[in-house]
Amino acid sequence: MTMLEVQGLSAAYGQHPALNKASVRVGRGEIVVILGANGAGKSTLLKAISGICEGRVTGSVRMNGHELVGMKPDRIVEEGIALVPEGRGIFGDLTVEENLMLGAYAMRAKDAERTNLERVYRLFPKLLERRKQVARTMSGGEQQMVAIGRAMMSNPAILTLDEPSLGLSPLLSRDLFASLRAVRDTGIGILLVEQNAKASLAIADRGYLLENTEVIHEDTAAKLAGDPAVQKAYLGGAGGKARGAAPGRANATRLATMEPAATQRPAKGPSPSDIAAQAVRGLAVPRPAAPVAAPAPTMTPRPTSPGAGQTPVRPAPSQPAPTAPAPKAPPVTAAGIDTASIVARAASQSSRRNGASSLPPRPAPMPGPMPPSSPAQSPTRPTPPRGTSIPMPDLGSLQDRLRDVLKDIETAAARARDRRRDTGRKP
Repeated sequence: MTMLEVQGLSAAYGQHPALNKASVRVGRGEIVVILGANGAGKSTLLKAISGICEGRVTGSVRMNGHELVGMKPDRIVEEGIALVPEGRGIFGDLTVEENLMLGAYAMRAKDAERTNLERVYRLFPKLLERRKQVARTMSGGEQQMVAIGRAMMSNPAILTLDEPSLGLSPLLSRDLFASLRAVRDTGIGILLVEQNAKASLAIADRGYLLENTEVIHEDTAAKLAGDPAVQKAYLGGAGGKARGAAPGRANATRLATMEPAATQRPAKGPSPSDIAAQAVRGLAVPRPAAPVAAPAPTMTPRPTSPGAGQTPVRPAPSQPAPTAPAPKAPPVTAAGIDTASIVARAASQSSRRNGASSLPPRPAPMPGPMPPSSPAQSPTRPTPPRGTSIPMPDLGSLQDRLRDVLKDIETAAARARDRRRDTGRKP
């Protein structure tokens, strides 16, 4: 026997349609489930039936032959329709029993108030145990029981529920669906909107598919559960696996563009420490050899004037022996990166940053009188006499410079590694 019959029901929020000519029917002691994606219009359907839709509603909703469209929500409750909204909507500061008694305000429930309360406690024994407990201190599943029990206190003929298992654990969801089956056994018709398609179809008698604001299919729950299209869309069955096995055009393009980069990338490149070690070997500067001191000038007497003073005779300058050029260190490459250029750039940056402090200090002048300078010699760079050792440069500043170069090399290697990784991520 059909108690609730919806025909051509439409709803719109301004210029945006939310429901388009939906037709649904619910009989006595029957569970009917509405399946659909988010935004398909499921919640709007329940709100339009209960008279609380904020948009413009057209069409027909009949309860036992009485037209409900245009009625106030409290009058629709008097006709025998009770709604359990999404998010429960209970009064958290009131006790369990106070929440239940608020559901018995309808005139149709006054005479059966005690009977309905006993029926709720019989269906949900936990509510009887915690009837004096504040509702907000209860678990999510227990609060959902309070919401269903409060709706049942209005003595409804049709109970509509919007996502009752939302936010519940699998164990609590199983208990909830078992409770809905027990409510159905009392003769109350249930219109259920639920995302858990598998659990809802297991307890339902019939079902509707709502897609893009329209009802596109109606069938028994058993046939809907065995439909490949329903399995693919809502149950994660074989159709869903096949869909996952064959990627879409966009995913295939992305994988095709990313795969060569992944295969060309080396499994493991040299570490920054290895790059730094090879760079240091390339930067090693041999210790400068001591310059050959010019021979001391010889004093020879003039043959024409033995008593005259002596004049120095400069010997012919000797050509220095050619030295073979030092072999250049081969460039060190790590995953296609020319580390030699990186080292050179890091060394130049270090020199600019440190300025003159990175160069070895000039040797201090020897104590004693300055030797006479010849015209060929520079007045600011005297040549040390023979036998004088040239002081070594300050190794402390060289160590600081080498430390700076190594730090720059480490930074350059890290940037190169990040650049390679970012390049591999690009589609």
